[in-house]
Amino acid sequence: MQGKRRYWLAGGLAGAANGFFGGGGGSVLVPLLTRCCGLDQRRAFATSVAVILPLCALSVVIYFFRGGLDFMAALPYLIGGAVGGWAGGKWFKGMRMTWLKRAFGLLLIYGGVRSFL
Repeated sequence: MQGKRRYWLAGGLAGAANGFFGGGGGSVLVPLLTRCCGLDQRRAFATSVAVILPLCALSVVIYFFRGGLDFMAALPYLIGGAVGGWAGGKWFKGMRMTWLKRAFGLLLIYGGVRSFL
């Protein structure tokens, strides 16, 4: 049971990040899955994507009912994101973990710096 609590806590923290910030749950979840839950890096990235999809869907519903969602404004990003997600998923398997970790780290640093500016 102790092991399952770690998974529930990791999912809860990712969901809270997604709900608070409108995204970003994956950036919380990947480190939690590797450090606290013992998944290898590649499996943590893939698992994060599977977990974030329903969390994002739930956040969309909540934002929609609270009046904070403009579907027409989101449509171009949704189309571009779908294409990027497909391409990233295809490239993911062949990418070396060293480069994948570095790219993820740079993305987190970039997001952090942008948050302060």
